Amino acid sequence: MYKLVAIDLDGTMLNHYGEISEKTREIVKRCVEKGVEIVPASGRPIDSIKTIAEELGVNGYFIAGNGALVYDIQKAEMIYENYIKKEKVLEIIKICEENSIAYNVYTDKVILTTNLKFNVLYYYKENLKKEENKRTNISIVENMYEYVKHMKEEKFLKITICDESDSIFHSIIKKIKEINGIEILDVAHMSKKIIKQGTEEIPVEYFYTEISANNVDKWNAIEFLMKHLKLTKEEVMTIGDNINDRKMIENAGLGIAMKGSTPEVIKVAKKIADTNDNDGVAKVLEEYCL
Repeated sequence: MYKLVAIDLDGTMLNHYGEISEKTREIVKRCVEKGVEIVPASGRPIDSIKTIAEELGVNGYFIAGNGALVYDIQKAEMIYENYIKKEKVLEIIKICEENSIAYNVYTDKVILTTNLKFNVLYYYKENLKKEENKRTNISIVENMYEYVKHMKEEKFLKITICDESDSIFHSIIKKIKEINGIEILDVAHMSKKIIKQGTEEIPVEYFYTEISANNVDKWNAIEFLMKHLKLTKEEVMTIGDNINDRKMIENAGLGIAMKGSTPEVIKVAKKIADTNDNDGVAKVLEEYCL
């Protein structure tokens, strides 16, 4: 039996509107009641995942910032951390500003942005449907470089870089790759999300990458949890859809990719689940954990 199941959120647990279906919510709660450790594993910051964990009835742990930290929900504290250094964050901000490309800085508490575009626009619209105390904390900053430079809080999870133009996006990534001591997530495809606005559905499409400290990966965070909980990898199941899920899908006892996942993830998966819009996660949990 699988004792720990690490599940990505966007594109996996959540449908393309960023919502959890009733069936998924019910199955996850049944798994938790049975003693299965359900661990949300996402690139999102702490508060955003906390809300989702609460909705799911998950009360153990979650992984944030693509593996930059592991959070103990019951103790309300971080038990594993690997942050990107402030000087590296400032170097990346400088390149983005000089080349007029959209970017966001994620700390453990807030997403810092200069404007509401791309992935942050999606989170902002998601917030409008939530109670105030359950929203993802977003702060619009006029001068990002100076703001970050003078911050006393230095727990930087990651930086996301986004653009609609493939050529502009990749030219900036080439410059950032010259910086030492960071890891750049190699996302080769366009991110596609849908925002509901009344009866209208607005697509949000962009190329993006995520930059973190060296050795930040969801699987590294899972390995920490395995030691913490005295589990073997044969007792671990992972479910995801994107390149930041590849390592955890490749290394787990059972690594599962969602139908329509990026090809690099499909290649290493032991099983393909149904889509996130068709309760793929719920079906897998029902089959292997219930």
